[in-house]
Amino acid sequence: MTAPTAQFSPPSAGQPGSPELLRSVFRRHAAGVAVITAQEQGRPVGFTATSLNSVSADPPLLSFTIGTGASSWPAIRDSAYIGVHILGEHQQELAGLFARSGADRFGEATGWTAGPYGVPVLDGVLAWLVCRVVTRVPAGEHRVIIGEVVAGDPSGAGRPLLYHQGRFNALRD
Repeated sequence: MTAPTAQFSPPSAGQPGSPELLRSVFRRHAAGVAVITAQEQGRPVGFTATSLNSVSADPPLLSFTIGTGASSWPAIRDSAYIGVHILGEHQQELAGLFARSGADRFGEATGWTAGPYGVPVLDGVLAWLVCRVVTRVPAGEHRVIIGEVVAGDPSGAGRPLLYHQGRFNALRD
C-alpha cells in the first residue's frame, strides 16, 4: 500500500529559510523566561532570555544564546561565571526591564544580592543557578553559551512566566 501523494505548497509567511520564516514559527512556540546576569568591571549586567535549555544532567549543563551586538555580550563574553534566573508570572515588569535596551536594569526597583562567585542573584525568582561558563559557540550573529551548574536554589514560589506571540504571558488553567 502506498501513501497518497500530494503537491507541497509552502505558506506565504516569508521566503524559504528566511529570518522572517524562523521568527514567524517561533512566535508560536511558548518559551520560559529567564534573566541571565554577570559582573562587568564590578557592576551587574543582565538581559532577558527565552533561549534557555537543559543540555545534560551529568554533568549538569545548560545553554542559552546571546547576540554579539547585545549590550550584555561583553560581560557574558568575558565572565567565568553567570547567573540564570527563572522568572515567575508575577515578574512581567522585570522581564520587560531586562529586555529593554538602555534601561537601568539594576536600579532601585530591582532587588538583588551578590551570590556565589560575585554573580548578581535576583530576588523573588522561581529558581536561580550560578554556572561556570564552559564554552561559547559561534552561531551566526549569536553565541551559544554552555554553562555548568555550580550553585543554585529551586525553592521560589509561584508559576512560570512564558513568552508567546511576542508577549510575556502567564499559564492558564
